[in-house]
Amino acid sequence: MSTQENEPLEPSESPVYEPSPEPVFDPQPQGVDVRPVQERAERVKAQIGQVIVGQEDMLDQLLIALFTGGHVLLEGVPGIAKTLTAKLLARTIHSGFSRIQFTPDLMPADVIGTPIFNMKTSEFNFKAGPVFSNIILIDEINRAPAKTQSALFEVMEEFQVTVDGMTYKMDSPFFVIATQNPIEQEGTYKLPEAQLDRFLFKIILNYPSLEEEKAILRRFRNDFTGALRETVEPVLSPDEIADCQKRIESVYIREELLDYIAAIVHNTRNNGDLFLGASPRASLALMKTAKALAAISGRNFVTPDDIRYVAFPALNHRVILTPEREMEGFNAREVLDDIMKKIEVPR
Repeated sequence: MSTQENEPLEPSESPVYEPSPEPVFDPQPQGVDVRPVQERAERVKAQIGQVIVGQEDMLDQLLIALFTGGHVLLEGVPGIAKTLTAKLLARTIHSGFSRIQFTPDLMPADVIGTPIFNMKTSEFNFKAGPVFSNIILIDEINRAPAKTQSALFEVMEEFQVTVDGMTYKMDSPFFVIATQNPIEQEGTYKLPEAQLDRFLFKIILNYPSLEEEKAILRRFRNDFTGALRETVEPVLSPDEIADCQKRIESVYIREELLDYIAAIVHNTRNNGDLFLGASPRASLALMKTAKALAAISGRNFVTPDDIRYVAFPALNHRVILTPEREMEGFNAREVLDDIMKKIEVPR
């Protein structure tokens, strides 16, 4: 070993030690950054809030479904802005929009499209139906017969349509918002359980409160023609929606909360008040939507409250009460609330 290697360092060669910089506070030091998800959701809600008064839960649940690739069934009496909200949501997104009014004489080809014979080429060309868009509003879905309703089975689950052996893929995003009126039963066709299960959420809307009713009157007292709706502008792109979906997939959910979701769904299958319990698709819906709610709330981890919040809209259309409980006046909310009260919440 050379003597040069053993010689002490000269003062000028001494290493300089500088103090470490002050740590920068990051509210999410671990895991995925969900702040873009929260910011984009707030942009959309701010635009819709220029027209719609109240209905905060409905807006949150619509965004949760949009950001998880699901579909929504809106149920409520006429005149509480079901259709208007769906149209305004479509206006906030840089994408296509299609509205389909379901009627008793509507045929499946009127929804998905049909092959048309081309006289010039002597070939059949596929003419796409109105379902080939991004945001699809199906107004009064229970007005069409089962044959037409069944045309939605494949496209809602697999995002594709098969006609005459040919498969046509949907563009992303593909988001179905369907409405139905629970009061009028004449001339309607109840949705089968298999189709209800394809909706991520069933959102049940109620009348506005007295204060919200006053706010509605004040907002529209000088707007008889609905000009205020034109102020809603696109603030969200398909790429941003895809980015939100990827971030939500990475939101952390601990093992105990997965067990909590499984316990809730399993209890619906072993409950004396229910004739039909929820399927594994319901378990996945609870997990996905709880993650999305956490991200929209600015958290990259799921809490038990997230699961409890999404439980009713995710499960109420997937369970059926026994005839005895229906005759006694029970409803799905009471039974589901009772189930969650009996299950220990993870700490």
